[in-house]
Amino acid sequence: MRETNGGDRWAIYGITTLLFVLAILFLRHYNKLVTYLKRRKSNDIGSDIAHTGDDNRKKLPPGGRGWPLVGHTISWFNAVAGSHPPLFVEQQVKRYGKIFSCSLMGKRAVVSADPMFNRFVMQNEGRLFQSSYPKSFRDLVGKNGVITMQGEQQRKLHGIASNMMRLEQLKFHFLKDIQLVMLRSICNFSDDQVIVLQDVCRKVAINLMVNQLLGMSKESEIEEMAQLFSDFVDGCLSLPINLPHFAYHTAMKARKRIVSKINSTIERRRTEGGSEDVGNGVLGRLLDEESLPDEAVADFIINLIFAGNETTAKTMLLAIYFLAQSPEALKKLQEEHDALKKATAEDILSWQDYKAMPFTQCVIDETLRLGGIAIWLMREAKVDVSYGDFSIPRGCFVVPFLSAVHLDENIYKGALSFDPWRWTDPENQEKRNWRSSPFFSPFGGGARFCPGAELARLQIALFLHYFVTTYRWRQLKEDRMSFFPSARLVNGLQLRLTRRTEAP
Repeated sequence: MRETNGGDRWAIYGITTLLFVLAILFLRHYNKLVTYLKRRKSNDIGSDIAHTGDDNRKKLPPGGRGWPLVGHTISWFNAVAGSHPPLFVEQQVKRYGKIFSCSLMGKRAVVSADPMFNRFVMQNEGRLFQSSYPKSFRDLVGKNGVITMQGEQQRKLHGIASNMMRLEQLKFHFLKDIQLVMLRSICNFSDDQVIVLQDVCRKVAINLMVNQLLGMSKESEIEEMAQLFSDFVDGCLSLPINLPHFAYHTAMKARKRIVSKINSTIERRRTEGGSEDVGNGVLGRLLDEESLPDEAVADFIINLIFAGNETTAKTMLLAIYFLAQSPEALKKLQEEHDALKKATAEDILSWQDYKAMPFTQCVIDETLRLGGIAIWLMREAKVDVSYGDFSIPRGCFVVPFLSAVHLDENIYKGALSFDPWRWTDPENQEKRNWRSSPFFSPFGGGARFCPGAELARLQIALFLHYFVTTYRWRQLKEDRMSFFPSARLVNGLQLRLTRRTEAP
């Protein structure tokens, strides 16, 4: 397991990313200036004036232009890299309203903290809006993946993923395997051992995903995949420079190795006829039940591992982070799981045990609300879109900022406080339905609703069960959240563990 050196690495990454963005912005605006001067020289600027008038008639949501060249890009990334990512959005909302326009990375963008508009965007995926991701992300997750694919093929892949992870599959294919992974990976730390929980959770999540998707269980294979996916994730929002020592180059090499391992597993399964060591997991069922080319299968598996690893690992980590700051909530959670452990003759919980974790579900929902992984979505208008008094032109960047809704004091009282009990309040029950509520969207919505949402919740609940019934802990270093390029704790949450010896 690699040693965490988060602060320095992310500082360097942030500076180089900012310099790259500024260079792109300069080139974009430089080209516009050259074009303008050429037209001016030929006395051909009337079309520019007419075009500006058309834009004004479209009635974009109100908003400012920001600084010359960079617009609001620096303010935006300063906010999303901090502990409170909606800060920039909240400032703009006070001036312009919950739907506003701004300038991001040289492009006009419509940003929303309005729950109804956010839901409108998600529900019209593929018809009015489409996903929009940077080149490095598209290259790494693959052109055939459910995350980046558009249209009918995206709907087909999403349907396959949803079918693979429906509740019946969780009961019969995942429940026991998840617990065996937990017992093997988090229950064997020694008394008084110091761990960096962020690294532990990353390894646990990779362990879970490669076990459940590829049927891998050998420690050496899991260690290698954990390292490869660590490099892979670090490159997803990096500069797309394919030269040695750049994160993108390292990530593309990792992707090549991951694809090779997936293809080897496919070949072994075909050669050995679905033997036990290569026939388990989603991959086996995918090859048996679906007709996809090998390239699409590899991208499909990479997408699921990436999405599952990000959601599961980060939510497990942040749940413990928040619980460490809320002794009352931790005590309540321990009582719930101690009672389950006492009532269970074996170490393995049943589906009925999982369904008997009401407070655990509150902890998960509150962690997702306060520290959600998908804090904002990247979309682009496919056509000119009318919404209320506004019109959004085709090609405009559209950003539903989910975290701004989750942390809105007008929607959730004490919105910045970790309060799992809020989900037992009758007035929050309708908001809590994360499949349909516009006020709580930790797994997105519409055609791109996370197909592994139920699986992620099952994994997180079982992680909490084994962690809180096995250990007590003391945090060794102050920590804080950051959300760029992905959700993390800057010091990784260093804990000193004490094994619990008292009977539940």
